[in-house]
Amino acid sequence: MSLAPRAVLVHRTTEYEELLARHGTHGQAAFHLAARGRSLDEVRERHERTGRALAEVAGAVPLQWRQARVERADLDRFLFGPEDVVVVVGQDGLVANAAKYLTGQPVVGIDSDPGRNPGVLVRHRPGDARRLLPSVAAAPVRTGADLLTMAEAVTDDGQRLLALNEVYVGPPGHQTARYTLHAPAAPPEAQASSGVLVGTGTGATGWLRSLWTQRSSRLPLPAPSDSRLAWTVREAWPSPATGTRRVEGLLTAGDALRLEVESDRLVAFGDGMESDALELTWGQSVRVGVAGTGLCLVG
Repeated sequence: MSLAPRAVLVHRTTEYEELLARHGTHGQAAFHLAARGRSLDEVRERHERTGRALAEVAGAVPLQWRQARVERADLDRFLFGPEDVVVVVGQDGLVANAAKYLTGQPVVGIDSDPGRNPGVLVRHRPGDARRLLPSVAAAPVRTGADLLTMAEAVTDDGQRLLALNEVYVGPPGHQTARYTLHAPAAPPEAQASSGVLVGTGTGATGWLRSLWTQRSSRLPLPAPSDSRLAWTVREAWPSPATGTRRVEGLLTAGDALRLEVESDRLVAFGDGMESDALELTWGQSVRVGVAGTGLCLVG
C-alpha cells in the first residue's frame, strides 16, 4: 500500500521574529528601530502576511494527506521522501535554498508577500494551493511543471552539493583564492582571485548577472531550462605566477570546471548557504558541472 502524499511546507523565520529574538520584546524592538528613524509596524505587517499565507496553505492541504513544516535553517537536517510535495511559502530565494536537498519532488512556490518578490520561482498565491496540490500529486508525469537545470560540485574525496542558482568556490573571507583552473578544451591556468562562480540559467537573473554586467561580457547566459552553465572568475589577478586568460565560459552537460586548490582553506557553497559549505584544503580538487537532477517547479 502506497503512502499518502505528504505536503512539506518550507518557510523561513521572519524579520519580525528575528528582531524579537534579538531584543526580547516587541517594545524593545520598536524602541531599537525608532532610535534609528525606523518603524516596526511595516516589519510586523510583513510577518502577519507571512503567517496568514502559511495558515491558508496549511488549510488547503487535502485531509487525507500528511503534513510537515521545515524552517530554512533546518533544511540540511530534514529528510525529504519520494512521495513529498514541497510547498515553499516565502521568497524566490527560499526555493533555491530548498532545491539542493531534493531529488525530483515537485515544488510549488507560494509568494507570501506579492509586490515585494519578483515571483520568478514563487509563482502562485496562497489561494491557489487548494487547486494546485491535488492536481500535482495526481499527475503521473509532472505536466505543467518546468524542469530547471541545477549545478553540482563534487570534491575528490566524495563531498557533494547541489545548487539551483550558483556554486561559489573561493575563500571564506576576503583573502585571495589560489588554485589551478582546468576548463574544457583549454590548457590549465594558475590563478589568484576572489573566487569562481558557476551559475545556472535560473541564477542568471542574480549574482551571476551582476558579474556578467560588471565585466560587460558578451557570453550568452543560459535560460533556466538550458542544460548549460556559465562560469566566471571574480577579480582574477595577473602576476608572474598567475594568469587571467581564462576568466569565463560555458559548460554543457558532461563538461566540468575543475579547480585544484593551492590555498590553506577554500569553501564551496551553493545559493548563498554558507552554513552548508564544503571545506577544501591544499591539494584537493573540486569539479563543478551540470547536475544529473533538476528542480521540478510547478508552473
